[in-house]
Amino acid sequence: MQQIQPKLTLVGAGPGDPELITVKGMKAIQEAKVILYDALSSNELLDYAPAGCLRRFVGKRAGMHVYTQDEINRMIVKYALSYGSVVRLKGGDSFVFGRGQEEIAFAQQFGITAEVVPGISSAISVPGVNKIPVTARNVSEGFWVITGNTRNGNLSRDLQYAIQANTTVVILMGMSKLAEIAGIFAESGRGDTPAAIIQNGTLPNQQIGMGRVADLQEIAAAQQLCNPAIIVVGEVVRFHEDFTTLQSRVAEELKIAV
Repeated sequence: MQQIQPKLTLVGAGPGDPELITVKGMKAIQEAKVILYDALSSNELLDYAPAGCLRRFVGKRAGMHVYTQDEINRMIVKYALSYGSVVRLKGGDSFVFGRGQEEIAFAQQFGITAEVVPGISSAISVPGVNKIPVTARNVSEGFWVITGNTRNGNLSRDLQYAIQANTTVVILMGMSKLAEIAGIFAESGRGDTPAAIIQNGTLPNQQIGMGRVADLQEIAAAQQLCNPAIIVVGEVVRFHEDFTTLQSRVAEELKIAV
């Protein structure tokens, strides 16, 4: 009987398009005994798992948690000790608001080895495929990635510091905080800063809305944008080839609504 060697591999699945997973991430899937996958990782990637691989959905999406984080941690340990190689497949990158470090720390308490296969984060890739650079010479010397959903459900207080830095701000999991985000920028005198909401980035059903950050709620309503989506705020949004056109369209729709 082959001896079980318990191992946890955190694999970042990328922003949505299954072709954007890394080669190393794909190899881990192909060798997995168990895959615990999230809602934001492409189901197409599961087709590359071995025939006998156990696949378990542990999806976590805004407003929908099939399992708590504690339950997921215990599942990782149970399956690693019973089957051996467990792949924890997460959307984006496991260490960008993915709680990957918590899962590794819990597994290591039980003598389970851990490996991290980085993934392409939506924070840079989704703006990128839309030709919006998060940094650009003479425009933005850096970028902040902010969560719209901290442990207590609030918008990260770091947004205030990000605004003061006057660089690109990318907000993940922030669609329920559009009014708050718009208000904070407006109170800081930056309500006219260009902003984009990108839903289902990198996927065939991607949608995008652009305009002023002060109008985030109206932009989302006009374009019927919802989760999963990211918010990009900064002068770099102007690099999008359709910025002026989309901004004008939203403005006209707002006039009609009034």
